Amino acid sequence: MPPGILPLADGLAAKATLSPANTGFLLICSALVMLMTPGLAFFYGGMVRVKSVLNMLMMSFISLGIVTVLWVLYGFGLAFGTDTGGVIGWNGDFAGLGHIGLTQLWGTSTVPVYVFAVFQLMFAVITPALISGALADRVKFTAWALFVALWVTAVYFPVAHWVWADGGWLYKLGVIDFAGGTAVHINAGAAALGVLLVAGKRIGFRKDPMRPHSLPLVMLGAGLLWFGWFGFNAGSWLNNDDGVAAVAFVNTQVATAAAMLGWLAYEKLRHGSFTTLGAASGAVAGLVAITPACGAVSPLGALATGAIAGVLCAMAVGLKYRFGYDDSLDVIGVHLVGGIAGSLLIGLFATGGVQSRAKGLFYGGGFEQLGKQAVGVVCVLLYSLAVSFVLAKAIDLVMGFRIGEDEEITGVDQAAHAETAYDFAGAGGGTAARRTTAHGETLTRKVDA
Repeated sequence: MPPGILPLADGLAAKATLSPANTGFLLICSALVMLMTPGLAFFYGGMVRVKSVLNMLMMSFISLGIVTVLWVLYGFGLAFGTDTGGVIGWNGDFAGLGHIGLTQLWGTSTVPVYVFAVFQLMFAVITPALISGALADRVKFTAWALFVALWVTAVYFPVAHWVWADGGWLYKLGVIDFAGGTAVHINAGAAALGVLLVAGKRIGFRKDPMRPHSLPLVMLGAGLLWFGWFGFNAGSWLNNDDGVAAVAFVNTQVATAAAMLGWLAYEKLRHGSFTTLGAASGAVAGLVAITPACGAVSPLGALATGAIAGVLCAMAVGLKYRFGYDDSLDVIGVHLVGGIAGSLLIGLFATGGVQSRAKGLFYGGGFEQLGKQAVGVVCVLLYSLAVSFVLAKAIDLVMGFRIGEDEEITGVDQAAHAETAYDFAGAGGGTAARRTTAHGETLTRKVDA
């Protein structure tokens, strides 16, 4: 069984042999998870203003480059190498992935080490990309790239070891995290808050309209995330032999649907409308919440988890206005709150009959599993928050984390990438009319000849 999963039947895979079917299954799941990062880029890119689209796309896309290189060099070894004190791992054979047999199996699983490594790589790639949504419009691209490299090294790799490696201390404690409620979503959401304390607010926050420039892009991104998430969750069981992956797949769909409806219901009651942004955000909230729980609950438990998370996250996105932090695209409201909700609800809804024998409060397990889940939530949250703040502060002191005020007003796309997402004046038979706003932004409008 994969690290971080408590086997239902002792010794189920004690004499594992390589399974071509499971290997192919996990390779497909790895490709699905890789697609989630471009999907996230579209999801975030549609929610920002025109002048920041390319930068938002690049903040996600660059993670594919940086994290892949670091994972091969040392990240896989730190996250899944031989345990040291429950805190970190290391295995020299994993450095550079150059001393691994082609058919060498991962632990007691039926898939090669290489396949497990590339599957886990895709989790490592998307986690720092999630953080970027909190920082739209205002950070230096070079500072962000450096932060990604430092953050995965100091935060993601150790936390992944805690949660999923055989010797990780949260794994040994019995914390259930099927596919990343703590290691991915709480980790990223807490990091977003830590970096925001350094980066500060956007110019015009709570004064200027900062509406999404392309809701179709948001919906496209949400759809790609939903699609890829089946690989994210079902693939985390590493095989398709015993029905657990199938349950995880079904629960992913059920919780996402319930969360979308829950968010829309709250939105209708609170604001009077069913919005496309609400539908997309609700779906993502459900995906986040079911991620840790999809192998522990029944479909009815998944429905409850999704509905609860949809409403909680819809409520949480407004906290930034109450407390004054500028979480541009609601990473804290969706990923941190959704991750906490999904992780804790395992302590209520775990049936004891899917991935493990652990039972939640409503299935006769008392408060034991809920307590373990709370330990995992609090420890990952505090560690990620503290280290992320320190890393961002250090980068800010050395090279500055934010772009200049004039560059922010003009647009980070031009400042960082010397490009614009759309050529409003380039097509067919018109001339370009330009005007400058009170904030110094140049707006271009096509005028027909």
